[in-house]
Amino acid sequence: MPVVSRPLVVVGDALLDRDVEGAVNRVCPDAPVPVLDERASTDRPGGAGLAALLAAAQGTEVALVTALADDAAGARIAELLTTAGVRLYPLRLPGATPEKIRLRAGGQTLLRLDRGGEPRPPGEPPEAALEVLASAGAILVSDYGRGLVRQPALRAALADASAPVVWDPHPRGPVAVPGARLTTPNLAELRQLTGDAGAGSPLSTATRAGHELRRRWRVGAVAVTMGADGAVLCHSGSTPLVVPPPSDVERAEDTCGAGDRFAATAATALAAGAVTSEAVQEAVAAASAYVAAGGAAGLARREPEPAGSRRPASAAEELVARVRADGGTVVATGGCFDILHAGHVATLQAARRLGDCLVVCLNSDRSVRALKGPDRPVNPEADRARLLAALDCVDAVVVFDEPTPATALARLRPDVWVKGGDYAGDGAPELPEAELVRGWGGRVVTVPYLAGRSTTATISAARSRGARLVKGAR
Repeated sequence: MPVVSRPLVVVGDALLDRDVEGAVNRVCPDAPVPVLDERASTDRPGGAGLAALLAAAQGTEVALVTALADDAAGARIAELLTTAGVRLYPLRLPGATPEKIRLRAGGQTLLRLDRGGEPRPPGEPPEAALEVLASAGAILVSDYGRGLVRQPALRAALADASAPVVWDPHPRGPVAVPGARLTTPNLAELRQLTGDAGAGSPLSTATRAGHELRRRWRVGAVAVTMGADGAVLCHSGSTPLVVPPPSDVERAEDTCGAGDRFAATAATALAAGAVTSEAVQEAVAAASAYVAAGGAAGLARREPEPAGSRRPASAAEELVARVRADGGTVVATGGCFDILHAGHVATLQAARRLGDCLVVCLNSDRSVRALKGPDRPVNPEADRARLLAALDCVDAVVVFDEPTPATALARLRPDVWVKGGDYAGDGAPELPEAELVRGWGGRVVTVPYLAGRSTTATISAARSRGARLVKGAR
């Protein structure tokens, strides 16, 4: 994701989330309820605080405008966020800072205890909060229905902001300020906000109600988050954009914070210059990876990278181990695959037929530049890896930085190493990896290659055609 030069400012209700983990071994003697023996507890910012924390964890400069009471929960939220690098601009909150305490055992929540009472109007925003809104690269309104974004001075500043505004709504909260770039309800929230009864499929409901919310609120677009089905973007056109989640990202049951991850990613992408459709695609990939990493409970662990990013070699190694355990044959091939064409596909399909799995060793961008010159590759490694992984004949992709895939091959130790037919025939050069592969008993083979298909020829033809068009236009 591009670097954002001005801060992402998150505006919304923060609360303290506390997970109390324990064990249940007995029932209370004076009531038929389980007794939880506490073993550990974990505090983390919730609500808009979680959205700010998630954005900061991605290296984004983040400021949070929220309301905190002068109590232990407010102090704990401030401590956690400040430690994470989030700049705080708190309004005074009468009463108590809201808390959500989950009592858990065996991976399940037994009870949730809420503290903080009914929402109360916050005090006036400090001048510094209004100034940071005016200097924002993007603004994320993370509304949790406790009244912060109803504050008149704050709402006026949001309406006057020149930065793109992403509004993550709550059914108990106010409407978005007119002109907001994007609003991000989930399907259940959207139905409550519009009063839509939900007739028809989820997609038809999201489309119908999404366009209705866009019209009512006078916002640029509505991205309806659909859980495991990704998101539906309703924009100025009549046809929605459906963004499915990455097919290779596993999902966990804990989705707490996925909406915050989605909205924070979309806002950061808009701040970096992405168009709305691009921002939503990035947000779906990031939210899917977040859930796969365990949601809010897995914040201490590294999130898996969204689809299209470099796939770790360990994933291929795990595949190879499974195939070998079943007595199968591991096949590998390699190359730049800069502009995927029919010759590549023919080679890959032929290679896959030689065994039980095919791993493609892909030259990184740096490796391609070293081999082909500064004008290559045409397509970045993330896109090339994603295209290859989408082919039915490819089971895994490993990206390597060196001039040859020798290091990757030494880890994978394929039974068969395959190259295209340009290495076949009398006088053809010896494959650079041949000796290495034979060292562990592997075989080196070539497969037929479709004549006349090459990336270099494709690029040359495109340049010649472009030159003719330019000349003809003069």
